[in-house]
Amino acid sequence: MKKELWFGLSIMSLVVLMAMVLTPWGALENGHIGLLMLALIVVAIMLGFPTAFTLMGMGMIFTFIAYWRVEPGTAWRLTLELMVQRAYSVVTNDVLISVPLFVFMGYLVERANLIAKLFRSLHLAMFRVPGSLAVATLFTCAIFATATGIVGAVITLMGLLAMPAMLRAGYDPKVVAGAITAGGCLGVLLPPSVLLIVYSATAGVSVVQLYAGAVFPGLMLALLYVGYVIVLAKLKPALMPPLPESERVITLSPAVQAMGADGRSRVLPVLWHALRTRALRPQLRRASLEIATFAFPVVMLLSAFTLAQWPAAGTIGPLASLGAAMPAAVASEAEPQDMFSLGAPVDAAAPQAGTPEAPASMLSGTAPWIAGGVLLLALLWFYARLDFEHLEILKMLAGSFFPLAFLMAGVLGSIVMGLATPTEAAAVGAFGGALLAAMYRRLSLPVVRESVYLTGKTSSMVCWLFVGSAIFSAAFALLGGQDIIERWVLSLGLTKLQFLLLAQAIIFLLGWPLEWTEIIVIFMPIFVPLLGHFGVDPLFFGLLVALNLQTAYLSPPVAMAAFYLKGISPPHVTLNQIFAGMLPFMGLQIVALFVLYAFPPIGLWLPQVLYR
Repeated sequence: MKKELWFGLSIMSLVVLMAMVLTPWGALENGHIGLLMLALIVVAIMLGFPTAFTLMGMGMIFTFIAYWRVEPGTAWRLTLELMVQRAYSVVTNDVLISVPLFVFMGYLVERANLIAKLFRSLHLAMFRVPGSLAVATLFTCAIFATATGIVGAVITLMGLLAMPAMLRAGYDPKVVAGAITAGGCLGVLLPPSVLLIVYSATAGVSVVQLYAGAVFPGLMLALLYVGYVIVLAKLKPALMPPLPESERVITLSPAVQAMGADGRSRVLPVLWHALRTRALRPQLRRASLEIATFAFPVVMLLSAFTLAQWPAAGTIGPLASLGAAMPAAVASEAEPQDMFSLGAPVDAAAPQAGTPEAPASMLSGTAPWIAGGVLLLALLWFYARLDFEHLEILKMLAGSFFPLAFLMAGVLGSIVMGLATPTEAAAVGAFGGALLAAMYRRLSLPVVRESVYLTGKTSSMVCWLFVGSAIFSAAFALLGGQDIIERWVLSLGLTKLQFLLLAQAIIFLLGWPLEWTEIIVIFMPIFVPLLGHFGVDPLFFGLLVALNLQTAYLSPPVAMAAFYLKGISPPHVTLNQIFAGMLPFMGLQIVALFVLYAFPPIGLWLPQVLYR
């Protein structure tokens, strides 16, 4: 029998044994029945029963038991009424409308065929960096994960693109597997993460603030991965050999070659010579794309500086505060009504709708001009050293990275700046994904049909999970399971740090047998009501949970990331090698979790600045 199966059976046996030993069968109360229901649902999910329908079935059975112990004659009617009420509260939640739109955007972007170009351009741009292919893979995964948020799609596509290139270059299979799986899982944390939407609807926390708060923790985790790969490549270069010269060849366009430029020629002297030479002007016109790319950094710098100063003019609505005003349109969607009987504590720092006020500019005074001057000097230095080989790489990036960057800047920027609700921004993102697919001639009826089908499949899973979770949570609350857990936790006399360590340790251990969806919809309604007792901000707790649940994809025996990658790997790459490659990155996730707790401004600074 496989080791993974033995591991799973051992965990199930341990859960069943603890439930049998710890349950006071002689003095059974409703709360004990609730805890027994919680243990049974974990075992049933591990046995392979569908999570959503298992939650609904268990919830209805134990709701009936709870009512029957009080009033047997009306137990069935009250059970059915509660089921209908909980299901209705889920389907009327406005925030969940953004889930299918973001998923649809992700599937369309995946089919726009940008990722192959992006990976190629990034690994050419970074060929001097140790472990350049692995670093390019991590960067590509982070960008693609931000554009899609679909872990399985990112890992599968990057496995098809990056794994053959890295194995061909002599990379160790463990390093290859670790870079692809860890990078692909960044979509769990980076906006527009579906996990953050699910947590928002479960805990009653603003999804707008969650998106803003998750940006820097996600970037920190990505940089930890990159730093680890670079250090490992320096210490053990045999694991990640440098790229051979044949892999670094960049072919210049005929127009550029006609102007007398080779790969080492500086761009500015060649263009100046072409402008002054009449015979070279036809080639200069044919090189219009290169010239447009040459001007692109200047346009980007001016645009970024202008947008940074734009709020000072008062042309946008107010940015919400961790304790102040927020546009009513955003607040109404970002703060959904609690759908669970357990409820979420009302946080005094939660944003409330208020009268619009133009926020002060985030970049005021002389600081932005100093920063702009430094950037301008850096830009001049860049232009002075730019040759046509690197200009060609810049052109490749302009055709692959910047379209995705514009799309995500428009979607996420409109959310965090208070210009649109998450649902409105998701609709714009879905339209932008269709435009990208059309621009790259990948938009066709079969592509749209498949994207719609996969979107409906994923969205249905999320919706049914919420319905099942709502019914299950209602049954758990009726039986008094939450009260028993609260009394037990409070009786321990834990400090805030000890409570957070206990909660994150439980979530980490749950990530071994369960997926993040089950952990969020089943266990967050248990943890969230306890936050008020320990003075924990639900927003900060959500960021810790999102960072922690990265491990749910990398921890065996479930470790869906490993199975996604194994499905498209060559036969000689074994599942044990994939698991071994993932473990160092899982350790980095734990390090990032402790860093975020030690320095909360990593997650809370951006929401505080934006929603002042």
